[in-house]
Amino acid sequence: MKLDVIKLDGGKAGSIDLDEALFGLEPRADILHRVVRWQRAKSQAGTHSTLGKSDVSYSTKKIYRQKGTGGARHGSKKAPIFRHGGVYKGPQPRSHAHDLPKKFRALGLRHALSAKAKAGELVILDSLALTEAKTAALAKTVAERGWKRVLVIDGADVDANFALAARNIEGVDVLPTIGANVYDILKRDTLVITKAGIEALEARLK
Repeated sequence: MKLDVIKLDGGKAGSIDLDEALFGLEPRADILHRVVRWQRAKSQAGTHSTLGKSDVSYSTKKIYRQKGTGGARHGSKKAPIFRHGGVYKGPQPRSHAHDLPKKFRALGLRHALSAKAKAGELVILDSLALTEAKTAALAKTVAERGWKRVLVIDGADVDANFALAARNIEGVDVLPTIGANVYDILKRDTLVITKAGIEALEARLK
C-alpha cells in the first residue's frame, strides 16, 4: 500500500510503502468495540460510594416498642426504608478494569490504523520538526491543512517545539508511538503519522 508523504507546509516529500498487515486489513467493528470497551473500563474512576446500614450515623435505639402499635416491627432507624437510612446493596468503590489479551489489543490497533487508511483519513508527514515553538504559526498551518480534530503520532519522542506549539490548539492532540491507542485514533477525524512514527509502529506491532 503506497501513500504520498507531505511536509508540514503542504509540500510533497515523496511516497512511502505501508505494511498491509497494519494498514491494509478489513476493519472489524467487533474487534474495535471490544478494545475501546477495555480502554474505557480501565480508565473509569470507580469512586462511586454509598453508605450502608452499618455506615450511616444515626441512633440505634429501637424506635418504638415491638408489639401493640399496629405497625410493622422495627428496630434501628438505619434501615433502608427510612429517610437517612442506609442504602441496600449500593455501589462501592471498585475497579471496572477487565482483562484483554495483549495480542488482541495489538490486533485492535492494527484494525484502527486500517480503518483510518480505508476511510482516507490517514496523512503521512515527513517530520514534525519546527525551528521555534509558535502556536499561532502552527494553528495557521493546521487550518490550511483542514485538520479540525486531529491526532498526530510521532516516533519514540515528539519534537519538543511541535509539542509546545500544539498543546494550546483546540482539536490537536500529539502522542509518541508508545501512546498510540485505538480509542484516541477512532475519536479523531484525521490521523497524522510521521515517517518515524510509521517505522516505530511497524516495529511495535510486528
